[in-house]
Amino acid sequence: MLSQAATYLAASPKSNKAYVAINQALADVEATGALEVPMHLRNAPTKLMREFGYGVGYVYAHDDPSGAQRLDYLPKELAHKSYYEPINSGVEAQLKANLERLKAAGRSPTDP
Repeated sequence: MLSQAATYLAASPKSNKAYVAINQALADVEATGALEVPMHLRNAPTKLMREFGYGVGYVYAHDDPSGAQRLDYLPKELAHKSYYEPINSGVEAQLKANLERLKAAGRSPTDP
């Protein structure tokens, strides 16, 4: 099994887009420091936290038939950022098409 996995990976189209994306995100963390987590993403286990607005507006993606709700996952200072830009090859071409479909529908898990 390990030899099959190694052969599959060796023969697969290569891309460093995920590596580039994580490095861009890490650079933003270094540049901006710890930013506020959007209120709708904050856990609200107590009544006080709910009163402060924690979790308000959160939508569970699996409740949507498309599996992706339009939510902002980044702090407002980084809301304009997009890190992962897939290539037009191999499995990434499928990912790119799916992301474009979601964006066209007004839903994008990469807005995060």
